[in-house]
Amino acid sequence: MLDSIWDLLWYTIVVFAFVAYLLILFQILGDLFRDKEISAVARIIWIVFLVLIPYLTAFVYLVVRGRGMTERHIEADRSAKDAADSYIRDVAGKTPADEIATAKALLDAGTITQAEFDQLKAKALS
Repeated sequence: MLDSIWDLLWYTIVVFAFVAYLLILFQILGDLFRDKEISAVARIIWIVFLVLIPYLTAFVYLVVRGRGMTERHIEADRSAKDAADSYIRDVAGKTPADEIATAKALLDAGTITQAEFDQLKAKALS
């Protein structure tokens, strides 16, 4: 099977190149379907070329559409963060006014000091 260390080295390089291509391929496919401006025909053409001439097409795609790919990825991350933040606010159910009122009740009861109340108020308002 492996006759020498060079066969092992070559096998390692081939496996690395294949895994690297798969990672790039999934990023490109995700970007193709995330982009609302590209037509279905253009998507099909990119996919066909990714199958027929994989490495060359992947490099061309990254050069031609790389900047937009980055912008779409950043926008998707921002959208996911906004959705998660909105969900957390809905689940927590406390508005900044509610947090300040709770802190004021603790201050009135003598549980916290004025400095601690000011910190909680500033945190609620930020």
